[in-house]
Amino acid sequence: NNDPLIVALRAAFSLDYAEALLTQIVFFLAYGLLSLPAAWLTSRIGAVDMILGSLATMACGTAFVILHGREWSKLIAEGLTLPMFPAVPGHEAAAEYKNVAETVPQFPATFFGLTGMHMLHVTLGVVYLGIVALRKKFIPILLGLWLVAWLATPAYSPFHYGAHLLLLTAVVAGIVLWLRPKVYDSADVEVAGLYWHFVDLVWMFIFPLVYLMSTRIIRS
Repeated sequence: NNDPLIVALRAAFSLDYAEALLTQIVFFLAYGLLSLPAAWLTSRIGAVDMILGSLATMACGTAFVILHGREWSKLIAEGLTLPMFPAVPGHEAAAEYKNVAETVPQFPATFFGLTGMHMLHVTLGVVYLGIVALRKKFIPILLGLWLVAWLATPAYSPFHYGAHLLLLTAVVAGIVLWLRPKVYDSADVEVAGLYWHFVDLVWMFIFPLVYLMSTRIIRS
C-alpha cells in the first residue's frame, strides 16, 4: 500500500495491512465517540469530568492532525506535490509519485484539497473544545502551540505557514471571549459534539474516496 501512515503503523506495531487500516479508522473515530452524547454525559458526570473528557478528545484530535501532517510531509518529499509547494531540499522524488503528479494533476489537487480542509475542520474543533473546557486559560496555550508549530516546521513545509491558523484562531477567540464573556454549559458541549460528528461523517466519505481509490490510480 502507498499510504505512508499505514506503512508507519505496520512497522511500529508489527501489524498486517488490515490491522493497520482498522487502527487508523478506529483511532479517528475514538475522539468523535468521546463526545456522544455530549450534553447528557456532561449533566451526569459533572463539570470536572467534562473538562477531562474534552481534553482527551482534544488530544486525540491533535494526534490525528500531527499524523496527517507527517503523512503530508512524506508524500510531498516523495514527489506527490502541488505547483505551489516548494521543493524539499535533499530529497529525490519517487518516480511513481512524480509521475502521478505530472500526468494526473487532479489527484494531488483532490488529495491535498480534501484532506487539508478536513485537517482545518479538525483543528477548529480542537480549538472550540479548548475554549469550552478552559475558556480564557486556553488562549495562552493556543499561542504556545502556534509558536511551537511555527518554529518546529521547516520553511519549505506548508505547515510552517499553516501554523498561523492557530495564531488567527487565538486572536479571534480572544476577541470573542473579551466582547461576550459567558459560562459554557452542557449546551455548548453538545454543539461541540455535533460538530465532531459532522467531521467524522465527512471523513467516512474522504477515506474511501481518497485513500482506497488512490491505490488504483498510483498503481496504474
